[in-house]
Amino acid sequence: MSPVGLPSLLFISILVRNWAPADGYANGKVTKSCDSMVPRHGSVGETTPSPYQLATNSTTFRPKDSIRVILSGKSYFKGFLLEARDAANWGSVATVGTFTLTSPGNTQLLTCHKHQDSAVSHRSDAKKTEVAVVWNAPVDAPDYVQFFVSVVAEFNQYWVKLPGPVISQRGAPPLTTQSHTTPPVQTTTPSILPGPFSSQGCGHSKSCVLDPPGCNPQTDPRCFFLSMATEGPDKTSVVFELSGPAEGYVSFALSWDTWMGNDDVYLCLKDGDRVSVSAASVSGRTHPENQTQSALASVSWRLADGAMQCRFSRRVKVSHQEPGRFDLDQDYFLFLASGQAQHGKISRHGRQPFISSQKKLITGSPEVLLGSRSPIIMKMHGVLMLIAWMLTGSVGTFIASFYKPEWPDKTLLGQKIWFQVHRGLMTLTVALTVAAFCLPFFYRRGWSKRADVHPYLGCCVLVLSLTQPIMAAFRPSPDSSRRFIFNWAHWGVGYSTEIMAVAAMFVGMKQASLLLPQPGSTHVLIGYVAWLASLRILLLVHKHVCVNRLLGLSDSQCADRSSLAKWTPIIKSLILAVLVLGNTALLGALLHSITVI
Repeated sequence: MSPVGLPSLLFISILVRNWAPADGYANGKVTKSCDSMVPRHGSVGETTPSPYQLATNSTTFRPKDSIRVILSGKSYFKGFLLEARDAANWGSVATVGTFTLTSPGNTQLLTCHKHQDSAVSHRSDAKKTEVAVVWNAPVDAPDYVQFFVSVVAEFNQYWVKLPGPVISQRGAPPLTTQSHTTPPVQTTTPSILPGPFSSQGCGHSKSCVLDPPGCNPQTDPRCFFLSMATEGPDKTSVVFELSGPAEGYVSFALSWDTWMGNDDVYLCLKDGDRVSVSAASVSGRTHPENQTQSALASVSWRLADGAMQCRFSRRVKVSHQEPGRFDLDQDYFLFLASGQAQHGKISRHGRQPFISSQKKLITGSPEVLLGSRSPIIMKMHGVLMLIAWMLTGSVGTFIASFYKPEWPDKTLLGQKIWFQVHRGLMTLTVALTVAAFCLPFFYRRGWSKRADVHPYLGCCVLVLSLTQPIMAAFRPSPDSSRRFIFNWAHWGVGYSTEIMAVAAMFVGMKQASLLLPQPGSTHVLIGYVAWLASLRILLLVHKHVCVNRLLGLSDSQCADRSSLAKWTPIIKSLILAVLVLGNTALLGALLHSITVI
């Protein structure tokens, strides 16, 4: 492989790609929300008392009766979802009975769980203050039926699953608290925390996640912090504390594995000058779904000094009442993520989530949990690529470019030393590149769709790297008339490969799965390019210009170089040693950055 004009590698740009937030359903086709009754707006519902209410024209019914249900409010609303459910079995999401429209121009019927006409929603986002429908009691109706409604005032302002009146069959016994298993609903405004959280007590009275390790959320707004501790004499609930930069949202998730999907998620979302706290779930690499506050209690928050913090408690056993919630007496991996949000709408996290290195029993003994934002397999990808192109590859190309005349009478295994060293280093470079190239595919289980140009650059590096040994296997003899074709092709492919490799390193260090500390890591890589360029210029001057003339000697004195000839191998050997040591030092700095993320 041959020399490269490395100064040109300084001109590299990095593409940034954002994930657009989700949209709503102005046409009322909201059957996907039948179970949770949560609008899929990508934001959190209101926790303040709503200005809307449901009313019925009767408190009792018989099978096949028709009951008028009215939704009204003190202010207008644009959308709604109305359902009737078994009041004595709150955990069930099955709808009861059917509806008949009284104003089909403003409302429409929906099919939930293959039960036709079992829910009602808006037909458009036109403003309204009242809608009325008729509920038809089925023959097999339960003794008690309760109406629930979710109401949307604005895209980012809505109330989820507001409880309406409970109606009962005539002659049914009174509905007791034992049979009416509705979970506690948060109906008061969350309180303001009196002060910031502290890492004091981590590992002794509470379990903690700290990113970066050892940070303190009391003094560092950039500290990502999660703590959990059981409370109460019977330890039936867990208190969570979550802190991070006030840039949009911070969240954590309970997961059965280290892959995002089918997780129990908790969000602290900056919404203007306040913080909304909610529980949600994710079914894949998507926006959180089924956001609700009903599983949370004792909610409080703080938004000050550049940090966003929230605290809440959750019962250990609530899965039978809240679909998507996990029991807390199990072992889970912990995810800690953050990202941007605007007007309550969540965007994809900009950094790889922090993932605990092992599962944690949430109700277990206090400990400080370790983890990383970069999977080991992606760290190995970065390590192998950096070794290949900051050490073995660059040293190998230098030897081919400037050290052919050295050690002219010395051979190694039947070939000149420079050639054997060059071939050995470049073979190792190709092997490291192939191994590193495969690792992201093992991790992603396919092509990465959010890595911008980095994987394309990696493919170019791999193809060009494999092209070089294939070309070398068919190179003509040194005295062949076609040898110059191979020399130029070998030089051109080598030039292109090293450009692609350095470009891939610049882009790769800002990937979400291996985000190195900035701007320090970029400065180190720029220093590496400048370092190689300086040594290359020095050796080019030594190669093409008389060293004696640079020292101010005359042409006649410069012509006699016999006295300096013996020093040339020593000088170039020292330059080679300096090159290896310098490259190793710069490589070590980046490898250290990989170990701490």
